[in-house]
Amino acid sequence: MTWFTRQFATTLALLLGTIAFFELTDADLLVQDLLFNFDTGLWLLDKEEPISRLLFYSGIRNVYGLAALCLIGTLVFFRKIPRIRENWHGLLIVCLSLILVPLIINLIKAVSNVPCPGDLELYGGDYPHVTLFTAYPEGFVQEYNIRCYPAGHASGGFALLSLFFLFRTPRARRRAVITAMVVAWTAGLYKMIIGDHFLSHTLVTMFLAWLLILSIARAVDPRAVAQLGRIKPAEPSATTHRHDSVWSGAAIDPKDML
Repeated sequence: MTWFTRQFATTLALLLGTIAFFELTDADLLVQDLLFNFDTGLWLLDKEEPISRLLFYSGIRNVYGLAALCLIGTLVFFRKIPRIRENWHGLLIVCLSLILVPLIINLIKAVSNVPCPGDLELYGGDYPHVTLFTAYPEGFVQEYNIRCYPAGHASGGFALLSLFFLFRTPRARRRAVITAMVVAWTAGLYKMIIGDHFLSHTLVTMFLAWLLILSIARAVDPRAVAQLGRIKPAEPSATTHRHDSVWSGAAIDPKDML
């Protein structure tokens, strides 16, 4: 089994297992109950609080957009620079991931019709608790589909997992993955504590994002992806640390992910 097949199959199994677990249990509600004050009817953090909203919502969202625009500009206007040519495939994978992962997640949100925690009657809203595979009660009237599942805001952070394909050494890849996880889960946890998402929403987005990134990487550079896991790269010497980046087909140890 190739590295790609193992990664894809494992991630798909984790995605399906996560969906099944939260469909069959009340784990989402148990977690969300800890973030809601039933005496005051308020969430742990007010979503209108300006500083946290700037830092964890609009600020992060603007950084995602700026990063995508910068990458597009780099690929279009600086493509002849030797270092850009060397990193072309990795940069393209990151650029496409920053665009397509949030786009596809938000397309799923448009049709899933699953309410957010703050929409539920349990937490002061107007909606019954409905999950991905449960129907609304008979007689419940909706004027429009509600957009909440999976988590869209964290999708930009999880799209940064594509940085994994931009680096050559295990150390650089681990740092890229850790950075992406910190950014994504900071955004995801913020949306949970203001009542905008359940835990399952963010977990599903994480696994979907990695599946999409794997697919993008294979489409952009199938030969390089096919080589992954076959050869463990040598640890860089002191003179090569500055060249940690460069995708260009470098193989990796499968232990570096999952």
